[in-house]
Amino acid sequence: MPPLRHFTRHMPKRRDEILDGGSLYWVVNGVIMVRQLVLDILSDTEADGSACAALVLHPELIRVEGRAMRAFQGWRYLDPKDAPADLAAMGKGAEEMPDSMRRALAALALL
Repeated sequence: MPPLRHFTRHMPKRRDEILDGGSLYWVVNGVIMVRQLVLDILSDTEADGSACAALVLHPELIRVEGRAMRAFQGWRYLDPKDAPADLAAMGKGAEEMPDSMRRALAALALL
């Protein structure tokens, strides 16, 4: 199976930092829901011949604590201090909880 890639127009300025264990955070309906580890960032070319960067992503989606975020291309890089916690780190059962329930509990500061 070929590596999973996401294409973006420009090479990230924080390339080295991102490749040192960084993730791409996916924003779905205005909420950060999952992250994917960035394995590599390569110079590439679009079908029309224009230059782009290919973000090589780990295939596993890691569910994170839902957090409202305005999307920019549907994804973000985040500094570790600003990143939501992985659901697996939030305690037993958090991953199995429906997203709507988890968001409601978080809004009440119960999760």
